[in-house]
Amino acid sequence: MRLVFAGSPQIAVPTLETLVNAQINDKDLELVAVLTNPDSRKGRKGTLEPTEVGARASVLQEELRGQGKTPFVILKPEKLIGEVREQIASLQPDLLVSYAYGHIFGPKFLSLFPKGGVNIHPSLLPKYRGATPIPAALLNRDHETGITIQTLALQMDAGDILAQERIELSGRETTESLSRWAAVRGAEMLLPVLRSFAEGTVERRPQNDAEATYCSIISKDDGWIDWEQKAIDIDAKIRAYTPWPLCATHHAGQVLYILDAFPISMPDTDLMPVMPGQGIPGTVLGIDKKAGILVQTGEGLLAVQRLQYATKKALDWASFLNGAKHFIGSKLE
Repeated sequence: MRLVFAGSPQIAVPTLETLVNAQINDKDLELVAVLTNPDSRKGRKGTLEPTEVGARASVLQEELRGQGKTPFVILKPEKLIGEVREQIASLQPDLLVSYAYGHIFGPKFLSLFPKGGVNIHPSLLPKYRGATPIPAALLNRDHETGITIQTLALQMDAGDILAQERIELSGRETTESLSRWAAVRGAEMLLPVLRSFAEGTVERRPQNDAEATYCSIISKDDGWIDWEQKAIDIDAKIRAYTPWPLCATHHAGQVLYILDAFPISMPDTDLMPVMPGQGIPGTVLGIDKKAGILVQTGEGLLAVQRLQYATKKALDWASFLNGAKHFIGSKLE
């Protein structure tokens, strides 16, 4: 079975590696092309850099050459136009595999694959269709999430379910940590699905569209903290927006990132000192030697453990206070 893989960010890299290993070890599977987003300018110098999938694909391509095997083609189109479709068609693919590619596949493109396509999606579909399912689960303080492998359909994330796995959430996960899990587990779940396609034993379960929910695109401005919110909601936001766009507040005219925190109630803390302003959201009340810097929210306290001024390096709370003598008693905006 001849495969094309489409993916761009780091979460998709283990799946690419799995497909290359399958090409080496399984005569029934052959990766013929990798489709990823174009190189983009990054850093202060604006250097053109490939996506994480693009960078890893280049390395794997050379490894295959070194083993005397035919390497796959790497394609980085901005749009899946006619010329790109002709390139794909010339490779005579059977099946498309996608994980976080970043574009919707149209009917002309999907028609190039006789066996259709499969997509790995890090949510329990039909819940959280869209581009940001992991942050959505954390923002909503869900008790579980998971991974779904589905058939590719013209409507976003609406294909039949081929495999699904659940994971319980402790309430301390971040988008970064959950993405690492979803990267590895999604790759592990894929091969049995591909073998079912090769053997003609695919089992499909249609989604219930009436139960579908959707998640929205995240912007950098979404990371600003509203201290009027509950501590549990601010905590969820910090975890959901790690590693991007991060959660920020203003302090003394500077942007201050809150990198690690958790909600805490007053009876659980040995507050030192109790400052005037208790009850006013955003007030830095004092410290707890175990929990960190305590900030008043609209409901409850937030214990801040790591933070960073935009122009400086990230610090643990004690090191931060060594360089911010008047931070206790100030107000975050």
